[in-house]
Parts: sequence; structure tokens; C-alpha cells
Amino acid sequence: MAGPVSAAIAYLLGSIPFGYLIVRWQRGIDVRATGSGSIGATNVLRNLGIAGFAATFLLDFGKGVAAVLLASRLTSGDPRWIAAAAVASIGGHCFPIWLKFRGGKGVATAAGVFAALAPAQVGMALALFALVVAIWRYVSLGSIVAAGAFPLLLYFVSHLPLPIVLAAAVSAAIIIARHGSNIRRLLSGTENRLGKKKAGVRSQKSEVSS
Repeated sequence: MAGPVSAAIAYLLGSIPFGYLIVRWQRGIDVRATGSGSIGATNVLRNLGIAGFAATFLLDFGKGVAAVLLASRLTSGDPRWIAAAAVASIGGHCFPIWLKFRGGKGVATAAGVFAALAPAQVGMALALFALVVAIWRYVSLGSIVAAGAFPLLLYFVSHLPLPIVLAAAVSAAIIIARHGSNIRRLLSGTENRLGKKKAGVRSQKSEVSS
């Protein structure tokens, strides 16, 4: 029973909508009705500035760390259930039961999950993210490329059990799917570049990673 319980707890941890709660507390509005419509750190940045971004990112990152560490403790380090908890916590952030399954994009929570399991590979993925953003100035593209590359980094540059690698692949697929609108704008050439402000309604704004 410990395994299923750990996965359920991981989902519930992941589904805590910190960005939504922080913006509701500070401004009394639903963050999903602004910017990209996400509950993640980047959309909170649009509403509360860098302090709100930092608080949301750290809390979302922390719930990912907590989910896999708790699963490891409850299951005596069983990699199958740790992998299940990893995916469950990211899924919880993206599809929180408290908000009718309308959440964020999973990047910060995934970073927390895998920082606890493979910190060196997370560092490599972050370096790749920074390189892509520095060259092309698309935060969404950096997130997509880093997410796609991460399972390969685990497979080729780690000795982690196969279930963890598979969890990384599933998590990457979720994150990339959550960036579907960004991908469409990248292909059409209408995605906003970093540092470039563009007036318009919500559909015109870049839904960068959260």
C-alpha cells in the first residue's frame, strides 16, 4: 500500500496551486484570467513582479522535491514508486483537482523532482535552456528543448534505474504538450521574444514556462 499512497500524496502535493493562491492573496484576482492563463511562476511575474515569481518558483520547486523524497522514504527507495511519484507530482501541478484540472506547465515542479534525483543532469538541462534563450530569445523554446533533452541526459549520462528515466520521458512529454500553443506560435513566427513587449489580448501574449 505504501507505493500507491506515496503516488497519491505526490499528486496532492503537486496540485497545491501556489501561484494561484499567492496572486489571490496579494491582488484578489484569479491569475488564470491574466497573461498566459497559467498558475506558474512566469504568469505570477506578470502580476506581482520578481518577488511573486521567486516565491512561486521556489514553492513549486519545493513541492516536487518533497514528493519524491517522501515517496523514497515511504517505499524504502523503490525506483518504480519514486518514478510514479515524480510523474504524479508534475501531473498534479499541470492538472490540479482544486482548480478543475487547469494548472501550470510543470517546469518548476519537474525541476524540483529531478533536482532531488539527478542534480547534475538538471544542471546540464538548465545550461542548455540558458543557451537556447541566449541565442534565440524564446523562453518557451528553451523550456521545450531542455525538457526534450533531459531524458536523453539521464539515459546517457547517469546510472539511474530505468523507471526514473521513463518517468523523465513521460514528464518531458507532459511539459512539451503543455507548451502546445507556444509551439504553434513558434512555427508561425508570432511567439514573443524575451524582453520584447507586445500589446494585445491574452491570445497574443507569450505563454512562457511555469
